[in-house]
Amino acid sequence: MTNVSGVIKSIQDIMRKDVGVDGDAQRISQLVWMFFLKIFDDRETELEILEDNYESPIPENLRWRSWAADSEGITGDTLADFVNLELFPTLKDKLPVHGPTAKRATVVRELFADGYNYMKSGTLMRQVINKISEIDFNAQDDRHTFGDIYEQILRDLQSAGNAGEFYTPRAVTEFMVNRVNPKLHDKVLDPACGTGGFLACTIDHKRSEYVKNPKDEIVLQKSINGVEKKSLPHMLCVTNMILHGVDTPTNIRHDNTLSRPYKDYGNADRVECIITNPPFGGMEEDGIENNFPATFRTRETADLFLVLIIKLLKTEGRAAIVLPDGFFFGEGMKTRLKEKLLEECNLHTIVRLPNGVFNPYTGIKTNLLFFTKGKPTKHIWYYEHPYPEGVVSYNKTKPMRFEEFQNEMDWWGDESDGFKSRIETDQAWKVSIEEINERNYNLDIKNPHVEASANHDPQELLSKYVTQQKEIGSLRDQLKSILSEALNRETSA
Repeated sequence: MTNVSGVIKSIQDIMRKDVGVDGDAQRISQLVWMFFLKIFDDRETELEILEDNYESPIPENLRWRSWAADSEGITGDTLADFVNLELFPTLKDKLPVHGPTAKRATVVRELFADGYNYMKSGTLMRQVINKISEIDFNAQDDRHTFGDIYEQILRDLQSAGNAGEFYTPRAVTEFMVNRVNPKLHDKVLDPACGTGGFLACTIDHKRSEYVKNPKDEIVLQKSINGVEKKSLPHMLCVTNMILHGVDTPTNIRHDNTLSRPYKDYGNADRVECIITNPPFGGMEEDGIENNFPATFRTRETADLFLVLIIKLLKTEGRAAIVLPDGFFFGEGMKTRLKEKLLEECNLHTIVRLPNGVFNPYTGIKTNLLFFTKGKPTKHIWYYEHPYPEGVVSYNKTKPMRFEEFQNEMDWWGDESDGFKSRIETDQAWKVSIEEINERNYNLDIKNPHVEASANHDPQELLSKYVTQQKEIGSLRDQLKSILSEALNRETSA
């Protein structure tokens, strides 16, 4: 087995010497197209054995095996000119658009459409290529280890927290997919798929639970759908899908799900399962909100995604979504959105996560919402996820683990009988829709089993401050009115 972790570290050290690669984003972008071609070539080696007369969409002289695999192959200016003047122009614009290789060619063409070779030194590029060639993606151990390293690369991308876009910890994605439990034929969509974490978990889940033969595998691959508007995460997602055995991930689109008018989505777009962590805290570009009904217009990205998710679910379709605390106590449009969600869907479970789950990107408290479309909510079960014993916060070296969710999974029960087996515990409590209506759809409901303690969460403090300012303003207006009436009476007298 290759020391994949060591290989990745060596590659990063080499790239830091190149004057053309500036920062984490460019380094990862450079890594992605190189790893893509190696992964693609290794997969083609398998396909040439499995399929009669396999034909590659990439011209023979541009395949990894032809120009990169030989450790003593072209280097220096010759390599740099080859990559810039022949490899990229061909993969961007000159691959077949018709015929038996067209679908695979589309995957390559779309990935390279926004790709760029940042490395200036062909000598350093050869060193990186030789390191990548050490990894055999047809070896199960190398592939599995690279999956872990791949996720570490994503976590290390310092700009990952910009505009509310956070790498979702694997423990969270696994738990959400496990609870939604997509069946083999269920079409699964992540409308803001980022690097494909939820989709990769869905593939693993379906393979372990439902795939029994090659026909099942075909059904699985056709059922995976994702959309990502930014080029780098999209490239990472496509590579991630190929790494997970989806040879032609044409259902991973480079687009903005919100840019299509709400009214244009119809029955053909509806799916059985949606599992996602939409960007929150960010604002959409001007005009995007006009694609939505006036009642739900906002520039808050997560709110727009939730409006669309409700529409895109089939009747009895299931969803799991990550949302921040601010959604719970937000007013105005958020109140109308929560009312819509509770009227059209059964929001049966909210798992409240502790601080630090998304460290180091944000300290914002987050929640996992699980709902099924087609019946209104009668009550909501809350489950407050505790820290493991001895843990006071999560961090990069001590992240959340999937095993921590075992208590939730043991408590969960079955939706088919209305979760009849659920009981209240120190972590779990039930709230009726009548109480939620009385609260004007404020879903920020604390655990009644825990004594009130001082809360220093910035978001909650800010919310309380805003509420107090409103109350002070109201009292000030009342006082002005009383004084004004008193002065008018004196003047009249």
